[in-house]
Amino acid sequence: MTADLATGPLAGVRVVELAGIGPGPFAAMMLADLGADVIRVDRASEVDATAIGTGTPHPDLLNRGRRSIGVDLKSAEGREVALALIGGADALVEGFRPGVTERLGVGPADCHAVNPRLVYGRMTGWGQDGPNAPYAGHDIDYLALTGTLHGIGRPDAPPVPPMNLLGDFGGGGMMLALGVVSALYAVRGGATGQVIDAAIVDGVAVLSTQIHALRQLGMWQDPRGVNLLDGGAPFYDTYECADGRYLAVGALEPRFYDELVRLTGFPLPPDEPVDRTDPANWPALRAAWARLFRTRTRDEWADLLTASDACAAPVLDWREAPEHPHLAARETFVRRDGVVQPAPAPRFSATPTAIRRPPPWPGEHTDEILAEVGFDRDRVARLRAAGAVG
Repeated sequence: MTADLATGPLAGVRVVELAGIGPGPFAAMMLADLGADVIRVDRASEVDATAIGTGTPHPDLLNRGRRSIGVDLKSAEGREVALALIGGADALVEGFRPGVTERLGVGPADCHAVNPRLVYGRMTGWGQDGPNAPYAGHDIDYLALTGTLHGIGRPDAPPVPPMNLLGDFGGGGMMLALGVVSALYAVRGGATGQVIDAAIVDGVAVLSTQIHALRQLGMWQDPRGVNLLDGGAPFYDTYECADGRYLAVGALEPRFYDELVRLTGFPLPPDEPVDRTDPANWPALRAAWARLFRTRTRDEWADLLTASDACAAPVLDWREAPEHPHLAARETFVRRDGVVQPAPAPRFSATPTAIRRPPPWPGEHTDEILAEVGFDRDRVARLRAAGAVG
């Protein structure tokens, strides 16, 4: 997965990314991993010429797989450069607040005037409209408003932020990447270009569809930490082991639970194997399992349970995860340019994906990209002298 080649299902697609943070770059990374030629438009003011050409990639892995050009979008010349890039692109992704790109002269109308087939992807937390649209926010705020944050945590304890994976990356960047690919498919079928309004609040709400369904079915209670999949059930939770590390147990179905019981020898005397289907028994059942799991180390339990249908797995830390035999066998993590990182996903049998390039330094490919869109050396020199590019 280290080839610097035009491979993957999106090979031949060109995407312009207006530099941002978090979910926008993640969407661009996904598109690059899938084979798209992604050009990241960084701020000209952030170009550090001393870092370019050192042979050391930029450390931000979210920016992998693309090239970078430094542009001052606030200048007339910089806007001209951006529109030249956009005129030959298939898609654009941006993560500014609503109205910012319009004020810069690279909003949807400006871009569609030079490229009617362009797919224009917009990434925000609140969306392009609605009462909250003009205001700042972060992952935790979007989870809070959708009801999702309310459901994460232990009973009688505050809600727990699940890092920013659920909002920024699951409900945000991944939804934007899906939207871009879907709109590109429509364009290939003859449709015109269009705007994608990818809002994290919308994406997180969609991700929670199953919970809404379970509530309608009478199978989910609104208090957190008391349900089947939120840590309420003692057979779907984590347990501390003898060495202070943890084991994750997900033996939901009866046959898997029976396998867990058989292999572990549950319960320890004087505990009893009470009926697990009655939530009233869950506190006692949890206490019994907790006593049992404290009798061995995490890895001892993992050695006993991994090669079975007991649905148990060791809780690994960030360093351990890439070294696990299953993930190592699948090359779920790869080493590129000396850095261990998650490999592209999903996998394709006929159009394999690859990490095509390491993360670029801002402006690392400015001259190369400008030459591709027809700017000669003299014109590039004038743009640099004016500070329009870096």
